[in-house]
Amino acid sequence: MKARLMFRDRDLDPAATLPWNGDELSADLELAGVVEAMARGDELVASVARTALLTGPGNDIATIRFRQAVLGDVLASPGALRALYEIAGSAAQHAPPAQRSSLARFPDWVVRSAIPTVEALLATMERLRDAAASHHASLASEGLTRLSSALARDLDRDYCADVRRHLRRLRFPEGILIGAGLGPGNRSAGHVLLEPPGRREELWITRYPWLIRLIERVTGLEFDPFSFTLDPLDHGNAQALASLQNRGLAPVATALGEAGEHMVKFLGDLRAELAFYVGALNLHETLSGMGVATAMPVPGAGPGMLSFSGLRDAALALRLGRRVVANDLDADGRSLIFVTGANQGGKSTLLRAIGLAQLMMQSGLFVTADAFTASLTDGLATHYRREEDAAMKSGKLDEELARMSRIIDHMTPDGMILFNESFAATNEREGSEIARQIMTALLARKRRMIAVSHLYELTRGFVELGRDDVLFLRAERLEDGSRTFRIVPGEPLASSFAADLFQEIFGSGSRPPPG
Repeated sequence: MKARLMFRDRDLDPAATLPWNGDELSADLELAGVVEAMARGDELVASVARTALLTGPGNDIATIRFRQAVLGDVLASPGALRALYEIAGSAAQHAPPAQRSSLARFPDWVVRSAIPTVEALLATMERLRDAAASHHASLASEGLTRLSSALARDLDRDYCADVRRHLRRLRFPEGILIGAGLGPGNRSAGHVLLEPPGRREELWITRYPWLIRLIERVTGLEFDPFSFTLDPLDHGNAQALASLQNRGLAPVATALGEAGEHMVKFLGDLRAELAFYVGALNLHETLSGMGVATAMPVPGAGPGMLSFSGLRDAALALRLGRRVVANDLDADGRSLIFVTGANQGGKSTLLRAIGLAQLMMQSGLFVTADAFTASLTDGLATHYRREEDAAMKSGKLDEELARMSRIIDHMTPDGMILFNESFAATNEREGSEIARQIMTALLARKRRMIAVSHLYELTRGFVELGRDDVLFLRAERLEDGSRTFRIVPGEPLASSFAADLFQEIFGSGSRPPPG
């Protein structure tokens, strides 16, 4: 039995290799805030959520839609999901005894210890079956419907009763009966556990009570045809008897151990896959409580698709604990998007919102938008301006170029790069020329880019080229200098808004110098 709630045809790998730039993506897109909201202190949810988000660019459309369907069931019946997660988690305390003691090399000990473990795990599986069955009629997703059906089919009541009956017999209330043959040197061989002897009345000797009385009269001892007694000091025969018993019980011990391990693994795998949806439910509840709208995104089947309405930055909303400004965009067919305008106008927020929405969509989550459609990317990279680092062994420009080189080395055919004030560590002419050459080369290879930039020479140069695959956006600024934090279509402006910068540095009551 397999959980398979994350992939249609394979299990989730919680230890999957993260992308080469996972830490940079997490920092630049403020992924930690999203993961924290999903986890609510649950370490397993946090681990699975982070892995799922960062490895999302490796998923295809079928996987995304498969997860979206499961998530739809989860959002419709949140109580059922939490119940399944809690039940699966209760199995963590039931480790197969073979993994917990040095006595595991003795089959008789393994059998005695494994029976209560298997009984407890079976009870957990039955609870899981009943919880899934109670919601089966309302399920629509392939993943949860398949799981519920498998639990009902493979753990029906007759089967579970049969298992319990076998477990009771393995306590050997009538004693242990082991058969063997003769091997080389007249040694016993082929030890096998046989059916218990059953009731004494069924054995032939019990039909002749006079024979038992005769034996007792002759020997002067009480005769029991079902037992014999070893001298307490006869250690050799005691060891021989224990060895015979263990050889007969070895196959049973192996079977019980494997049964316990299989159930523990299934419940552990199921809990890990449910953890992703628990995180999604937690995040949805948090965002809904703040009035932030969410929607199931539509993964685009073709290249160059990006359009949305009402997109909000999930990380910013979670950090502030309230709704934030939403933006609309239709950038289908555009390979390069420039976002320019005054500082503190919402440019970096939009860039982060798009990056987060892309990861959330490709991991199978909803996005914080009214509607969102985008082509899939098989690799997402960020090239953000970094703060000065005293430990840097080279200049900031060298560091930026080294990071850009790493991105190019890892760039995939359907990759996307988010630039945020890149190459601003040098003068505008040099920075613009470096960025122009890099972006032109990437456009020639049909790579997608979104760039927040103050390099006017760079952006103006692309305006003059008049390319159809380049879109220009600008942070909206009203006539009185106030920001709406909305990003609207617009070509870059030559103004650097010096008055805004002067008031930002010296205070709103100050007046900038003339000219």
